[in-house]
Amino acid sequence: MSETRSAPLYCPYCGEEDLRPSEAGHGAWECHACARVFTVKFTGLLSKVMAR
Repeated sequence: MSETRSAPLYCPYCGEEDLRPSEAGHGAWECHACARVFTVKFTGLLSKVMAR
């Protein structure tokens, strides 16, 4: 599995695209438009359920 991760494309709070990695920790991003710091975490995959 690749260690390369995708970066978020926009801030989930204000929608701006001025994001930079944060020193707050792994997966943390800073939005320089609204001054928020947020994290992105992959939780898992949904199991496939066949609908009838």
